[in-house]
Amino acid sequence: MGKTGQFELHKQAEKRGRHGEALAALLLRCKGYRILGRRVRTRAGEIDLVAKSPSGVVCFVEVKTRPQDGLAAEAVGQRQRARIARAAEFYLAGRQAAKGVRFDVVTVVPGRLPRHLRDAWGADAL
Repeated sequence: MGKTGQFELHKQAEKRGRHGEALAALLLRCKGYRILGRRVRTRAGEIDLVAKSPSGVVCFVEVKTRPQDGLAAEAVGQRQRARIARAAEFYLAGRQAAKGVRFDVVTVVPGRLPRHLRDAWGADAL
């Protein structure tokens, strides 16, 4: 595959990712969450969504858009979790203390409603 083909695949993946993030944000808002940021960039990397739960917990949300549900749920590996935890530390630095911190995953699969996996891995990563 040439550079043009790879570029088109990347553009399609980017578009699917943005669509998935929009659906995830809508799902969370419907559940009473307040979206604090989308595609939040820090020195450690990007966080797809930062949201505050109805109980005041700050949630760092990784959105995974995949063709199958199992693939989406398993798509956040240990290295990515560590990177997101570091990015969360940068995000929280200098901000008012949160009531709690949580790492969630929202899976987006074509033909299904998005699925919210609360506390997908422990906040002890911070």
